[in-house]
Order: sequence, then structure tokens, then C-alpha cells
Amino acid sequence: MRLSAFDLVCVRGGRQVFRNVSFALEAGAALVVSGPNGAGKSSLLRLIAGLIRPSHGRIALAGGDPELTIGEQSHYLGHQDALKPSLSVRENLAFWAEFFGAVLGKNSSNDMPALAAVGLDGLARLPAAYLSAGQRRRLSLARMVAVARPIWLLDEPTSALDTDAQAMLADLMRAHRAGGGLILAATHGPIGLEGAQELKLGASR
Repeated sequence: MRLSAFDLVCVRGGRQVFRNVSFALEAGAALVVSGPNGAGKSSLLRLIAGLIRPSHGRIALAGGDPELTIGEQSHYLGHQDALKPSLSVRENLAFWAEFFGAVLGKNSSNDMPALAAVGLDGLARLPAAYLSAGQRRRLSLARMVAVARPIWLLDEPTSALDTDAQAMLADLMRAHRAGGGLILAATHGPIGLEGAQELKLGASR
């Protein structure tokens, strides 16, 4: 599998956010996207996810499912944790699994490994409204474990995570890459992606 971007240009609200952005990632690789606020880190991930369109350039995936878009083969973790407060931890995970094309079922135990992987298996029946910010972030990470997709697009993934949870995330990312997955992460600091390539935005827009 190979994810490539060629001469991407992003314009939002009439302002050029970045231009001439290119990269190529092979299976098992990671790319850390850095730069100051407003440089376009989040916009680049949203372009790859298919949430916005580039003004110029293209993105290509070789070795993926030709019947699916790149966005449909990606997990996008944005700044906001999209959870329904009235649903339990397990019900939230089942909702997202069904949305992504997998069915866990209300009484299924298939979701428990994903919750255990992020340390939330003991809170499966708790309404999401009672979760802390860090627990909400871990529940968002659980959906990436529950439903396999080859590309992870992570926007400040360590936000609200304590030291132990950051180590857990590093383990999840390491396992994903070991299985041939790709990771692109926008971040202001180290997040445990050993040997990752780096793309700096904002130096010469």
C-alpha cells in the first residue's frame, strides 16, 4: 500500500492555507505533520479524509480497495470527540462500528477487546455524559481498534490524555503500523511515532 500526495494546494475562506505539499508513505510508515497554528495541519488531514477538496493537486492510494474512496479507508480523529452523551460507552462504540460498516450488536461481546485496549472495559455501561475529557478521547480511539481501516488520520491525538493513556496510544499506533497500516498525525510535540517522516507546514507558504 502506498499513499501519495502531489502538489496539494489548500484555499479556505479565500485564503491560501498551504501550497506545493507532496509526500509518499509506504505500508507501515508514519508522517508527523507539524507547524504553527493556522499552517494547515488540520486542513491537510481533512483533505486526505475527503472532508474538503484541494484547490490543486491530487491524493492517490495504491494497493487499497479500488471500490472505496481514501476517506472510506481512513479513520479520522479530529479535535472533537463525537459521542452521544445519553448512550453508554458500549452503545457509543456500537453506533460508530455500525456507521463504519461493522455490527457489534447491543449484547455482543465483540466490542469488549476494543474497550479493553483503551482501558474502558470497566465503564462499558456508563453513560458517556459522565466520562472525563481523557476518557472521551480514549473512547474515540476505541472505534479505530474496533473497526479496522488501513489509514489513521490523527489530529492532536494526545489531547486530554494523561501519561499512561499516551503510552497506550503509542502501543496502538505501533501495532497498527506493524500490521501494515499508515498513520498521519498532526501534532505540536512528540507522540511516540518512532522513525516517522516529518512534514513541516508554514515555513514558506
